[in-house]
Amino acid sequence: MQVTSQWLDGLCFVGTTENGHSVVMEGAAAEGGVKRGPSPMEMLLLGVAGCSSIDVVMIAEKQRQKVSDCRATVTAKRADEAPRVFTEINIHFKVFGTDLKESAIAQAVRLSAEKYCSASIMLGKAAAVSHSFEIVECV
Repeated sequence: MQVTSQWLDGLCFVGTTENGHSVVMEGAAAEGGVKRGPSPMEMLLLGVAGCSSIDVVMIAEKQRQKVSDCRATVTAKRADEAPRVFTEINIHFKVFGTDLKESAIAQAVRLSAEKYCSASIMLGKAAAVSHSFEIVECV
């Protein structure tokens, strides 16, 4: 896996994956300017949200759960001094579907947290990572 970051101007960069997908990242917008993309630290949290969500949906579907939507909200705290690493991270899943079993969704979240989500497991080496979920029944 390889990615490239190319400087545009100010603190703005374009990240490109080896498959050609690009994203704009910006540390901070110039005074009075519009921030053009997430910060690199926000990108880390987006990666955790995406990685863990993929796991939860895949596992739930293998359990024959009828998931219609899955939303992960990642909340994090950072150290006050440099390096401003994450110290606490919570991944909260809101899983929507029909006739979802709480035990099945709990197992999907647990398996993602403990076995499959490389991003959250890696960040867990530096920060306290917790997981929570809720089920929203759709009719």
